[in-house]
Amino acid sequence: MENLKIKLSTGKEVEINDDVVAVLNKYVRTQITLEQLARDLGLSGWEEAYELIKEVPSWVMWTPLPMYKRLS
Repeated sequence: MENLKIKLSTGKEVEINDDVVAVLNKYVRTQITLEQLARDLGLSGWEEAYELIKEVPSWVMWTPLPMYKRLS
């Protein structure tokens, strides 16, 4: 499976690879903030993190990393 690419309104493009999926898994399973999510992904702020969360399909965020690796 080809990696997803999400283009944000700021022009930044985020490639959904194994590292990003691991961070997204952490986000949906724990209580980290959007600010922390932005720091972990190298985004400029919580606004970009929120936009990314809205655009990424929920199955990507909830799929455990070992299963996601098998799919790709």
